[in-house]
Amino acid sequence: MRSSPRRTRRYAAALALPLALTLNALPVLADPSPQPVPPDRASSTAQDGVALLRVVVPDQAAVDRLVTLGVDLAEYTKPVDGGIEVHAVLSPGEAQSLRDQGFDVRDAISDQGDYAANIAERRQALASAAADAAETDTLTPLRAEWFTSLDDQRFLSVEVKSSATDAQTVLTATWDSGPRTASDSGGTATMSRFTDAGQYMYHRFSAPIPVTQAPTKVTVTSSRGGSITVPVKKWLGEKRKPPSKHYISDFVDHYMDPTEVTGRITALARQFPKVAEIVDLPYKTNGYRRAAQAQFGTGTGAAAASTFFASSRAYGSEGGNDVSLALVKPGAAGTPLSVAVTGKNVTVTLATDASGTIGSTAAQVVAALNGDAAASALLTAATYRGNAGNGVVAEAPATRLTDGLLAPATVSRQPYQMKALRIGKHRDGSKVGVFLYCQEHAREWVTPVTCVETAERLLRNYAQDAATRKIVDNLDIFVLPTANPDGAHYSMYDYNMQRRNMTNHCPVTNGDPGRRNSWGVDLNRNFTVGSVFDGYNGATTTCTNDTFAGPSELSEPETRNQVWLVDTFRNIRFAMNTHSYGGYFMWPPGAYKTAGRETLPRADFGTESFFWNASSHILSAVQGRRGTAIWPGRTGPVVDVLYSAAGNSADEHWYNRGIIGWDFEVGADVYDQATKQYRAVGFQPPFEEGHEEAMEFAAGQIAILEVARAFAEDHDQPDSRLTVTAKDAASATFTFTTDEPANVYYTLDGSRPTLSSPKLAASGMREGAQKITVTGTTEVHWFAVDIAGNVEKNYKPDGNGKNYNKETVKVGGKR
Repeated sequence: MRSSPRRTRRYAAALALPLALTLNALPVLADPSPQPVPPDRASSTAQDGVALLRVVVPDQAAVDRLVTLGVDLAEYTKPVDGGIEVHAVLSPGEAQSLRDQGFDVRDAISDQGDYAANIAERRQALASAAADAAETDTLTPLRAEWFTSLDDQRFLSVEVKSSATDAQTVLTATWDSGPRTASDSGGTATMSRFTDAGQYMYHRFSAPIPVTQAPTKVTVTSSRGGSITVPVKKWLGEKRKPPSKHYISDFVDHYMDPTEVTGRITALARQFPKVAEIVDLPYKTNGYRRAAQAQFGTGTGAAAASTFFASSRAYGSEGGNDVSLALVKPGAAGTPLSVAVTGKNVTVTLATDASGTIGSTAAQVVAALNGDAAASALLTAATYRGNAGNGVVAEAPATRLTDGLLAPATVSRQPYQMKALRIGKHRDGSKVGVFLYCQEHAREWVTPVTCVETAERLLRNYAQDAATRKIVDNLDIFVLPTANPDGAHYSMYDYNMQRRNMTNHCPVTNGDPGRRNSWGVDLNRNFTVGSVFDGYNGATTTCTNDTFAGPSELSEPETRNQVWLVDTFRNIRFAMNTHSYGGYFMWPPGAYKTAGRETLPRADFGTESFFWNASSHILSAVQGRRGTAIWPGRTGPVVDVLYSAAGNSADEHWYNRGIIGWDFEVGADVYDQATKQYRAVGFQPPFEEGHEEAMEFAAGQIAILEVARAFAEDHDQPDSRLTVTAKDAASATFTFTTDEPANVYYTLDGSRPTLSSPKLAASGMREGAQKITVTGTTEVHWFAVDIAGNVEKNYKPDGNGKNYNKETVKVGGKR
């Protein structure tokens, strides 16, 4: 049966709601006191042996035990024979420790070899792009034709090849409207980059452009400076049905670091000033920077007592990397411990006894360095992880302190200015706002290119695609492609499995260089609702844990920036937090207390229905790319389909501001036709897979905007019905149904229903509407209110009207 136009509009309006988060746990052991870092986890210029491994546990209790142990879990679970499969970031030593405790740790999904391959592929793509950008590209015309189709509609088709083959090269075509007319009088359109089997072929219109007059010339210009004007010929071919729309996509061709991403959205704002602008977020991050450090001694076994480390007062990039420290054995016996400073070179002359043997302990050297005015102006020293430091140190040559950061100079070492791209024809707060944000977790490389792809599609299709124009004209869209720029830089260049930001809140007992991959705050645990500080599960106050919630709620500038954005632009009603991986579509509540599994308040039944209806529209858009289906078991409230994530951003925005928010976990399992089984993709799949994920979930983000637009334009009143579901001589049971997601308010005592009356609830988790039982004949009064606030029959709940629904439910007799 075909839906009526009204029904279709209502269905679209009944679509969307948010959640946003990412979920994990974290590394190493249960004891929150400082623990030795396994050598295969300790920081080095090599990426060591850390890998993403499969772990199979018998039940959810075992998953919770892994969380308690501090294991770094990915956002992924699935039922398997024998229990539940989860994925964990583990070093060989950590993996063996779990095996020793009886856990079934299996094979790797990805390891550091995969990381190296990704980086090599990225370098190659950047080198190619840099080479292309070094000079103006050359455009080679392939075809430029006009033709007529049904009803004599004219169409324009153009194909041009650029000498620059990267996805950042954008070609724009402009044409006249016949002989002796202005060169741009016919129109303009962005051309689509056509690739086959991964190779660039040429640029074209994804579908011919309808024109009112046959053009004589077309001019094609490139974003890299190339330009060419060619005649347009009449094509004597078959007539074709006009395409319904002209839509272009595929604007990303490699993983991008935050510097690239921010540059990309800034350039878009410059290119499309009529419909886009940059919003500078007020709180700058700590920045991609650290103190320079050096460790003296191995820190292992008995040697820990003679180990200490030094950290520069200044960040490495601000002079700390120039500081050096030497431990010198004097040439004479009976020499006292002393410190000397020349420029930025610190020399400790170790004490010797009467026989000339070194006698200075680590604690004594630390005290001497911290007590010397000149030395302490350059550095601080500490014994190894709280050790008493009573072991004798060894002499050591001058060692330069280093921050160990490996990113190129193009990555700033200063506090980072986070930027959001605001898209909309009317950016004055008069339109419904939508907040799309990505990469709260640094290691999720697919997500920022997803946000970039969405922004590119909106702006580059605006002039030629009617559906895009309706979105941009009727919404106020905020795109934050990287919500964790410091951590993302660190993940790209230093430690690919970095989840958190780079702010080190650890005390000196956890401040040695071997801990450098364990510092930072999980930004998706740093918000104010359902946080670990409120007693909710899924985060920790241990500073070296990957779900470290920070020293307090909203301690981080990155999270304060999000709150500032939604508080400043109060028209934001929808949000989408894009994470990876696993293929989930979720919404609040996202946290519970372990005792009794007490969740944050669930959304009311009408809102929950809106979430579910929206999922159908949004996930169908994701599926349209390559058939990826998000499973029903991975769709729903976070606490129902994944685990508890205390202090996440979706809960923050929903419970504090009523912002309807979702969470994507991109990277659904890929079905292998050869093995007839699904395989997980991991955080950083080869870009061929990452590209497909970005394309399909950008389509999902566009669908969320469609949901928001339908919400903004929904002025239809809902219809509701009372249905008796069971009846006998002593009682009757009934429920309500609505023609769109809506809340139903009812009374059973004959009184006038208001917004304070009982509200139809859910029967239970994923069970549909509750059923109400009465034991005597009852007159039921009720009305419905949809998510957009439209009231059934235009009834005024706070007035004196009587136009609510009335029906008598009889007890006894036939049903």
